[in-house]
Amino acid sequence: MMNRRDMLRSTATLGFAAAIPFSAVNLRPTSAASTAPTSADNRLPAPNALKPPTEGSIPVAFLISEGAVVIDFSGPWEVFENVTVPGKSDAAFSLYTVAETMQPVRASGGMKIVPDFTLATAHAPKIIVIPAQREPSEAVLTWIRQASKTTDVTMSVCTGAFVLAKTGLLSGKAATTHHGAYAELAMAFPDIRVKRGARFVEDGNLASAGGLSSGIDLSLRVVERYFGRDVAQKTAFWMEYQGQGWMNPDSNSVYAQVRSTDEHPLCPICTMEVDPKIAPKSVFARLGCEPIHVRFFFDSTKGNSRKYGRILRRCCGPIPVRYSCGP
Repeated sequence: MMNRRDMLRSTATLGFAAAIPFSAVNLRPTSAASTAPTSADNRLPAPNALKPPTEGSIPVAFLISEGAVVIDFSGPWEVFENVTVPGKSDAAFSLYTVAETMQPVRASGGMKIVPDFTLATAHAPKIIVIPAQREPSEAVLTWIRQASKTTDVTMSVCTGAFVLAKTGLLSGKAATTHHGAYAELAMAFPDIRVKRGARFVEDGNLASAGGLSSGIDLSLRVVERYFGRDVAQKTAFWMEYQGQGWMNPDSNSVYAQVRSTDEHPLCPICTMEVDPKIAPKSVFARLGCEPIHVRFFFDSTKGNSRKYGRILRRCCGPIPVRYSCGP
């Protein structure tokens, strides 16, 4: 099957040949990516490198369900589909969609997708991509747990982190998500170390990307781990993708801080607006220079003081003051 890169090359060659004399045409195909900037350092093995197969393609499963956010899976799809490895005749990656049934899935914006496989029929992936989507069923969570036993990378994109978190695989590990969901992820899963301001996070064979376009960067990072920075750079160049976040996991630092002001103080964890003038003093405390909406956390844990303490410690680090959680 002709992929997009081959199709574009074919179209460009035909158009070029029609515009100039035949004798001037160089019939040897030249990769546009070959003009991407390169250096000797780019060819060094990537840190935390992955070993590609000696033959065949790396299978990548895109797990989708109703409401799957298109850019969360289409961005990584384009990255993996456009990888060219010098000297390799097979496609670098073999891509397919997986859903609970074969019924068409309505993704964000109304796009309809007919899955390639069901959970029961999908062959074993080496990479799983989990975009933001609806609440997962237990069957989906079981499939992720089982398939992840043999994956090189199981990666979430955006709030797909919640799906991965529900499997329990992220327990005790670090992860990130869309910046608008940091607080919710931290409170819902206090045993996960939520990294604010991370473009992506890698922990063992699990990885998570920030919001939306961050999935492109995490995918390029996966390409780098398999085939080196030179191949990843040429892939980005071919896609005309100029983002550099895949080379710096902390490049989402602009989202790390809650923008709180004296006029409109915000809780740095739940991000709710706080009014110290009218609120009972027992509801607030000072942690660093930010007011913490303590009552919110206490209520969110239904009075469970142990869970409440874990949430504060996980999100804020050591707590230097005592909090009164009463009314």
